[in-house]
Amino acid sequence: MTAETSRPTGSRWWRRLPRSYGPLLGLVAACCLFAALRPQTFISRDNLAIILQQTAVIGISSLGMTLVIIAGGIDLSVGSIIALGTVVIAQLLQRHCPPALAALGGVAVSAGCGLVSGLLITRLRLLAFVVTLGMMGVLRGAAKGLAGEQPIYPDETWLNGLMTLGRGGLPTGVWLMLVCSVVVALGLRHTRFGRHVFAIGSNELTARLCGVPVERVQVAVYALEAGFAGLGSVLQFAYLTGGDPTTAVGLELNIIAAVVIGGASLQGGRGSVGGTLVGALVMSVVANGCTKLGLSNWVQEIVTGGIIISAVLIDRIRTQTRED
Repeated sequence: MTAETSRPTGSRWWRRLPRSYGPLLGLVAACCLFAALRPQTFISRDNLAIILQQTAVIGISSLGMTLVIIAGGIDLSVGSIIALGTVVIAQLLQRHCPPALAALGGVAVSAGCGLVSGLLITRLRLLAFVVTLGMMGVLRGAAKGLAGEQPIYPDETWLNGLMTLGRGGLPTGVWLMLVCSVVVALGLRHTRFGRHVFAIGSNELTARLCGVPVERVQVAVYALEAGFAGLGSVLQFAYLTGGDPTTAVGLELNIIAAVVIGGASLQGGRGSVGGTLVGALVMSVVANGCTKLGLSNWVQEIVTGGIIISAVLIDRIRTQTRED
């Protein structure tokens, strides 16, 4: 048994290369393509900083989505959570709340939305797809209602500078994304909670039989995911300089695509923070490159949709290859 198992594993080492380095190779290929087509505008220090700036909101929100997808779940409401978070922050600032407390308020409200989704999924035994699809509409409507169906622009504070490009440096929002990435990566790799997340995504029944508190972990995962979306709403607020109930429409698809491009499986049990960040960079590079090429918005939407379909196809191929 041991000899028979080891031979195909050794003889098929090359089949693991796309799974291990595919996202990074895709990022390099995209960068090379746009660099060749627009060398003067794409290859510049300022443009690279802009790409990282554009990655911050998707990247930090994708960290929470990575936890959800590894655990075998999905959240379609993350875009609405980000919009609601920007509105809450703007309204708190209008009421002369200190900027730090306003940001914490936006994150807390976002995390509360994830907590509600997690409880509905675990307590009522509802499908995550259905619950989060419903929450997407509920939270988007709540954001529009709170904002009076119009953007809110409070007085400027230091929050507005979180996404500002400085001379020779990166925005604070990018550093926040990197710090959160390290924290989540260490949590997944070195904590019991991280092992439980992988166990539930790999086989929920087996995890339950092994004593893993499945419902508790799932609720925590959705609350954490929404909390990271709340951090994304802080950066989105800084980028927009206000709260907009119509922002981040469709952003949940880019976030899910970033996680899947990074190597996570929609069936659960597999994913990494590093891969997710690479996937988020791929989405930003493609959007930035299309803009540099002067492509119309509808062309960019077609390209983005194609990337999402390709990500799902790649996930299916990876899963079949793993089973073989």
